[in-house]
Amino acid sequence: MDKLTTISATLFMAADVFAIVSLALPDWIITEEAGDIRLGLMWTCMTLYNRPQVCYTPDLQPEWLIALICIFTGCICITTTVILLASSSCNRNVIPYARWVGFTAMVLFCMAAVVFPLGFHIEEIGGQAYQLPNTFKIGISYIMFVLALWITVVSELFAGKVCLPHF
Repeated sequence: MDKLTTISATLFMAADVFAIVSLALPDWIITEEAGDIRLGLMWTCMTLYNRPQVCYTPDLQPEWLIALICIFTGCICITTTVILLASSSCNRNVIPYARWVGFTAMVLFCMAAVVFPLGFHIEEIGGQAYQLPNTFKIGISYIMFVLALWITVVSELFAGKVCLPHF
């Protein structure tokens, strides 16, 4: 593997880790109004009136369900891309496939980033699409997902040999 392919595979792997960790944590939207409420795509946790924390699997609205599916599918695409890039040392013919699968992951992550804020209207939040109420904040999970998105974009640039034209 050449240096740029190794960098690309490493960055794709980092993006995959950030995306998976962001899904595992319930800190997508947080508030400390009337207790500690942490909303996530796979978990929601609440601590009300100094009682023990209660976590449960939320019933997702269509917007957040679409975002979850896009992120999950994007993680599968990134994992496939890393495998293809690693196997490129044996067979250079797989690199174009790795680029396309990585590009697909990037598009899926972008779709999730656009669709997720549409769900701010849910009952637990009470906002509007793309507008959180003042009592709610973006949590670390959403920040990690956006970081995964940006790392995926940079990884795709490296996979494409940093936008060098091929003659």
